[in-house]
Amino acid sequence: MPADSRPEQAVLRLVMAQCNLLVGDIPANTELVIESAHRARDELDADLIVFPELTLTGYPPEDLLLRSGLQELVDAGLARIRSEVAGIHVLVGHPEQTAEGRYNAASLIRDAQVVARCRKNLLPNYSVFDEKRYFVAGEGLCVADVAGVPVAVTICEDIWTPESARAAADAGARLLVNLNASPFHTGKGNEREAVVARRVQETACPVVYVNLVGGQDELVFDGGSFVLDQSATTVVRAPAYQQGLYPVDFEIAQGELRPIPGEVTPRDDEHASIYQALVLGVRDYIDKNGFNGVVIGLSGGVDSALTLAIAVDAIGAERVEAVMMPSCYTIAMSLEDARAEARALAVDYREIPIKQPFEAFLETLSDVFAGTERDVTEENIQARCRGVILMALSNKQGRMVLTTGNKSEMSVGYATLYGDMAGGFAPIKDVPKLLVYDLCRYRNSITPVIPQRVLERAPSAELAPDQKDEDSLPPYSILDPILQGYIEQDLSIEELVKRGFDEATVCRIATLVDRNEYKRRQAPPGIRITQRAFGRDRRYPITSGFLTAQLRSQGVAGQ
Repeated sequence: MPADSRPEQAVLRLVMAQCNLLVGDIPANTELVIESAHRARDELDADLIVFPELTLTGYPPEDLLLRSGLQELVDAGLARIRSEVAGIHVLVGHPEQTAEGRYNAASLIRDAQVVARCRKNLLPNYSVFDEKRYFVAGEGLCVADVAGVPVAVTICEDIWTPESARAAADAGARLLVNLNASPFHTGKGNEREAVVARRVQETACPVVYVNLVGGQDELVFDGGSFVLDQSATTVVRAPAYQQGLYPVDFEIAQGELRPIPGEVTPRDDEHASIYQALVLGVRDYIDKNGFNGVVIGLSGGVDSALTLAIAVDAIGAERVEAVMMPSCYTIAMSLEDARAEARALAVDYREIPIKQPFEAFLETLSDVFAGTERDVTEENIQARCRGVILMALSNKQGRMVLTTGNKSEMSVGYATLYGDMAGGFAPIKDVPKLLVYDLCRYRNSITPVIPQRVLERAPSAELAPDQKDEDSLPPYSILDPILQGYIEQDLSIEELVKRGFDEATVCRIATLVDRNEYKRRQAPPGIRITQRAFGRDRRYPITSGFLTAQLRSQGVAGQ
């Protein structure tokens, strides 16, 4: 937006800086702040630019905050901003170390001076957040004059309860600005705006909500920064999943400070939003960690098909290699569909049969296995042959292996350690099986890349003759709702049975979930898209007698 587009009646122009930062790279993050502030001043004629929570370190910095050299880099970054940016207010998040402790803070800087220093009052310590490990809570208000407007600054969690907003309004603030690093999960955009709307209704102050964007390990920050006017109407919304500088103009009308309505980017539907989160999470994990590209084991099934599409959309076909590793149990349809997927997405594709290494393992183990029947052992050896091949290609090419397991499989342990679980990142680790199908259909609605019969055939690991997933598991239409209740809602077996599920099935699934915690601890990280993902969200002990005791107390025999 050119500088001359600023409305004559505007008394304040604020720019929301929706940034994709690299955790720990404080000099690069500082450079981004300086460049963005210069653009906001020179190209957008802004009075104030607002950055996300903990801008200089990126979010979440986790135990980097405990490193002795980190605060020195942060202080040097703040000094650079003070010395190199003039003519605009800059509101930037950062850790602050004092004799009392470390604060999650933000500085309002103008013309080499720190005009105000704001500290986060409420420290989240639930779900993926553990800020009490690193920070002490701030106290009091932060209200500062910006272009003649009293502006109150709050940081993320502070806006989720009424106290800080009410105190700011009582202190004479006419605008509330909230710095955020709010990670994505399904429905989070609506949840944020509903919470902020309550703060507006309580205070009659407009609110500017600036959010981080980008992937950081398991987390994806989806941006979607927004502005609510004094009637709690969304008058500006930045695009989700995109970096950018988004101006907002304010005027005085009838004695009130009012945001002038601008572009309100429509929200994507649920499947589009989840798919974009997966793409951004994969892209940033690969690029921020410096991998040349990825290798994917392509089976002709739905999970690897979705993973391949996500990878191509994230980093481009030229950086993706698909490998089909047929066994004697692989049917012709699987080979045909894998080839069709690779052609549709224009990736390098190769076929490496595992018959020879599999037979070599069986020969090596023939004396040990003598007199025993074939069972899951031989199935797992096939999966581990594939894992070895993929990791060899990864080592040789400098490309990371993406695993293809979904949340349903990971929940019940329907995966092989050091086999299909071998890899560096698990894009659909938090995507239940039924949602995998929905996301495939969504991706095909853009460009058909997944053969229709992949979506219609019964899922199978193809590690034994005529094998189907439902030989070992309930239908996914039953399994997924049970898993959602048990894992994401912490429902008891009794509560799940009251919802109409068969008691024996619920007991069996609960036992599988708890028994396979040890596997999940050894799985690669994956993108969080639900409110309760494995890893940062759900930290259960591997060794536990709780479920057995619960079943015993209810008179139910464990499976």
